[in-house]
Amino acid sequence: MTIRTLRVETEQGRQFVGDLRNRFSFGDGGCRDSVATIIEEVKTRGDEAVVDYTRKFDAPIMTVAGLRVSDEEIETAVREVEESFLATLRLAAERIRCFHEREMEDSWLLTRDDGTVTGRLVRPVDSAGLYVPGGQGGSTPLVSSVLMNGIPALIAGVGRRVMVTPPDAQGRINPALLVAAREVGITEIYKCGSAWAIAALAYGTATIPAVDVIVGPGNQYVAEAKHQVMGRVRIDMIAGPSEVLIVADEEADPAFIAADLLAQAEHDPQALALLLTTSEEVAARTVAQLERQLPRLSRQEVARRSLFERGAILLVTDLEEAMHVANEIAIEHLELQVRDPWQWLPRVRHAGAVFLGGFTPEAAGDYVAGPNHVLPTMGTARIASALGVETFLKKSSIISYSREALFNDADHIRLLARLEGLTAHERSVTVRVEQAARS
Repeated sequence: MTIRTLRVETEQGRQFVGDLRNRFSFGDGGCRDSVATIIEEVKTRGDEAVVDYTRKFDAPIMTVAGLRVSDEEIETAVREVEESFLATLRLAAERIRCFHEREMEDSWLLTRDDGTVTGRLVRPVDSAGLYVPGGQGGSTPLVSSVLMNGIPALIAGVGRRVMVTPPDAQGRINPALLVAAREVGITEIYKCGSAWAIAALAYGTATIPAVDVIVGPGNQYVAEAKHQVMGRVRIDMIAGPSEVLIVADEEADPAFIAADLLAQAEHDPQALALLLTTSEEVAARTVAQLERQLPRLSRQEVARRSLFERGAILLVTDLEEAMHVANEIAIEHLELQVRDPWQWLPRVRHAGAVFLGGFTPEAAGDYVAGPNHVLPTMGTARIASALGVETFLKKSSIISYSREALFNDADHIRLLARLEGLTAHERSVTVRVEQAARS
C-alpha cells in the first residue's frame, strides 16, 4: 500500500480527521534539554561556544575570525554562479518584491472636533536575523528561503538584516546562497547553524550582535531553539512539517494530483500529503499515478514513507463536505483542483495559501509566484498568517489631548478609574482640571 484510502463518513475516517484537527505539536521534546544547554553555553561563552559547536558538527577548521563571510567571498560567489541562475534569481526576487510591497502598512491619525488626536505609528524593528538551513551539507542551497525572508524585511525598512547558515566541512557557504543574499541587500552573513546560531542571534556574541526578530526554517533543533528564545525576540512561527491538502472533483487530473502529493512527501517522512475527493475513480487513478511517479524521484524512499505513514486519500460525498473538512484541517497549502475553483474560494476560511486550478502547482508558490512560502502549519492556519512585511513591523499608539478634550472626557476617565480602585489615575486627571479652572 502506498497511501491509505478512507471514507470521511466512517468511524475510521472521522477519527483520522479528528486527529488532524489536533495535530499541533512543539516538536520533538527529546532535544529540549540539549537545546537549552546549547543556548546557555552561547549566552555564557559567546563566540567560543559558537565556534566549538560549529567545529564539532559542521566545519572542523572554523575559527572566530572565520565566522563572518568576507566581502571577497561574496564577490567570488558572484563569479561562480551561472548566468541562468542569476536570471531566475532576479525574476523570483522581483515577483516576491512586487507582491510584498502591497503589504506595507502606513502610519495613520484620527482627529475629533475637540482637538483629540489618536493614531498608529508604524515602524520597523531595528534588526532581523534570517536562518537558512544548510541543505544536505550545502549541496542543495535553499535560495528561496533567502528571498522569502530577506525581501519582506527589506521592504519593512529593517536597518540591519543578518543571515546565518551552516558551512560545509571546508568552512564554505554555497555560492548560490551568498549571491541570493547579495541580491536582497544582505551582506552581514555568518557561518553557523542549528541551535547555536539561533542563540547567537537572540543573545548576541562579540562577533554576532543580537537581533530583534528571527525568521527562517530549520530542523528540530532550530525549531526548539526558536521556541526557547521566543519572547526575548520575535519569531516568525513554530513551524511543523510541510503540508498539502488537495480538493479534487471528478474532472481533476490524477497525474497532477499525484505529482503535488509527492512534492510535499519528498520533504520529510513527517510531511503531510492529503487528497479530499468526491470521485472514487480519481482516488484509484491517483494511487496508480503515485506508484508510477515514485520511482522517478531522487528522494523516493522519503516520499514513500511519508505517504505510507502520514498520507491519506479521503472520500467525501460532495464539494460542500470537502470544503467543510478542509477548513477543519486548516492546512498549510490548499489546492483546489476542481471545475470552477474561484467559485469555491469564498468557502475557504482556514489555509496558509490557496492554489486555484489544475495548472497551479504548490511548487509555483514555493519559488516564483510572489506570495510568501513561509506559512502556518499544524493547523495554525486557523489563527495565523503567512510571513510578510508585518513580521518586521511594530505599531505604537498615538494619543494627543487638547485642554477642551480632557475636560470633555474627565468625568468618564475618573469614573472608570474609581471603579478599578486606581485613585492615582483619577487624581492625574483631577489635578489638571483643577489647575485649568484656576487659571
